[in-house]
Amino acid sequence: SMPSEMLMKIFSYLDAASLLSVGCVNKRFYHLASDNGIWLKIYSSCYKAKRTIWEVKSGHTETVSSGCAALCDRNLGYWKKEYIFKHIAAVEARVKQLIKPVDPYTGLPYKNKEAIKVCGLSWIIVLKDKNGKEHVVQKANLSFKSTSVIILWYNAEWPHLGILSTLKLFGIVPLLPDKSNNGPHRRSLIAEYQLANLTANSVPLGTDRIVQLFALQPGLVVGLWKEENEIAFVMASLHYHQLLERSTLGSATVQYASPTVQPMMDDIDPEYGLHGYSLHLELHGRSHVYQCGTFKNLFCRKGDIADGYLRLIVTSSKDNTTYMVLDEKPALSWETDAFQGNVEDCYIMDVTLLDETGKPFWCFSSPVYLELYSETSSLYDYIGPVYTTDYADSEGKVHVELVCLEETKECFIVNLVLYICTKKVNNLHGTNY
Repeated sequence: SMPSEMLMKIFSYLDAASLLSVGCVNKRFYHLASDNGIWLKIYSSCYKAKRTIWEVKSGHTETVSSGCAALCDRNLGYWKKEYIFKHIAAVEARVKQLIKPVDPYTGLPYKNKEAIKVCGLSWIIVLKDKNGKEHVVQKANLSFKSTSVIILWYNAEWPHLGILSTLKLFGIVPLLPDKSNNGPHRRSLIAEYQLANLTANSVPLGTDRIVQLFALQPGLVVGLWKEENEIAFVMASLHYHQLLERSTLGSATVQYASPTVQPMMDDIDPEYGLHGYSLHLELHGRSHVYQCGTFKNLFCRKGDIADGYLRLIVTSSKDNTTYMVLDEKPALSWETDAFQGNVEDCYIMDVTLLDETGKPFWCFSSPVYLELYSETSSLYDYIGPVYTTDYADSEGKVHVELVCLEETKECFIVNLVLYICTKKVNNLHGTNY
């Protein structure tokens, strides 16, 4: 029942983020909080140095002033939209500058962490039950690696696993980045996972005294309390390649789709698309890095193409100079408000494969596990059990063999082979293998 004039006077003291929040209360507040007079004052105070607005459609410019000329013939909310668009454009320009410098080893921007902070990016999960009710989990801990970020959510009261149907992973960007993280936000759908029959339909990663882990692709770990078979935590591993686009450019219902890349033709090189690859590999838990290395000049001979895959050999048991050492057996650490632990024999694998031009060709970050292959290694100098790790998606496969020495507790990667789908190579290189 408060008069509109009094509300307008109150709204005139609010900042931009608070005005946007107030506008979400109801229709009356929305219209009052979109007043051109209030927003012109905010716009002019923020952009005093740049007083000109370019009218793209009409082709002419006009100067911003606080007089009636700037308010007349303007639809409700005009200056609000101008302020929001200009602020978003300024933030996007800063982000573009940050992601320009590229790490020569990974082929990725090496200031991803700073870019994420500038645009105010965060992540949430939304659990949907079988009745259609949504449960939002926001509290998250971040762990940044050289090519990925790990996000861990834990909550005191998770919905009962038996009533849940889906889990959606969203990137969240404030409408006014660097102004307020509590104002209106935009959601960008990154991935959607089915939770029905979770233990039967997902890959078991491992277990400790308290929790058991299950993997859902792409890049999700669900931890269940061992005694109650209920959710303890959720962990996501997101590769930096296209992370900002997928977390900001999608909608609340549709995932971001990468633009189609035109193949680069090469009529001179008869083996174009078979050589010149570089691999950056990182094997890590949530807090500990077990192996991080870069491998140059990987190639595949035409005779090694089989079953629709190109084979790139990174390390081979026939050449012990290529072996990679892990100072200890991998494990994946976790925590909640009350508990923490390590699940042995599972870890996160980050693969960044670059083509001969140094651009990302195949990238992923995924939870994987060790599977016992043999109790004893056949290698003379490396005596101990042999474990394997396998990963596969629509674009390729990875096969790893490790020998774990019982005396020193060290692990050696003695075989590491990448298999790249020939369809992907043909599409991006204009070849026909």
